[in-house]
Amino acid sequence: MNYTELVTAIESYVENDESSFVAQLPNFVQLAEERIYNSVQIPAIRKNQTGTLTSSNKYLTLPTDWLATFSLAVITPVTLEQTFLLNKDVNYIREAYPLPTDTGAPQHYAQFDADTLILGPTPDANYAVELHYYYYPESIVTASTTWLGDNFESVLLYGALREAYLYMKGEADIIANYESKYQESLMLLKMLGDGKDRRDAYRSGQVRVPVQ
Repeated sequence: MNYTELVTAIESYVENDESSFVAQLPNFVQLAEERIYNSVQIPAIRKNQTGTLTSSNKYLTLPTDWLATFSLAVITPVTLEQTFLLNKDVNYIREAYPLPTDTGAPQHYAQFDADTLILGPTPDANYAVELHYYYYPESIVTASTTWLGDNFESVLLYGALREAYLYMKGEADIIANYESKYQESLMLLKMLGDGKDRRDAYRSGQVRVPVQ
């Protein structure tokens, strides 16, 4: 489902094509997207970026679209081996590595502020790093097509319908019905994003349905 099809479906469901309502449709869709992306960890909201740690600088600036860190790895020169850093808090970093001169290959990182990570110990060289993180993908409003619209249109549709009907101050039972359908679709998406896409088949085995 692309954005044009989504808009048509919303207008058809709520039977409203007034100009003031139509003008709000992008907001309804974006609110639904934000709610979905903060409810389930699908691969579409993860990306990676490489960068470089500067010698004697214990801070790493985050990408502008960063929301949360999934993992941070230091790439060893020559061998290119990746060593994944352990996530700690700032107090731990300050206590374990109190001096800027406490240098070495970083072993830990912490969230210092909204734009920066702090590393411990302070890098003793210019190390390459790879950051995997969560972000908000471009909205279907501007992209026209997205992973969510192409693969799980039901959760996006019902999420937007809920927002649209709230705006219209519709009947409580209909809002509750849209919310119920949204939650049903979201659970299916969570089975994919938080279940199948993150399942270790070697340790956990393949997904099985009990046979009566």
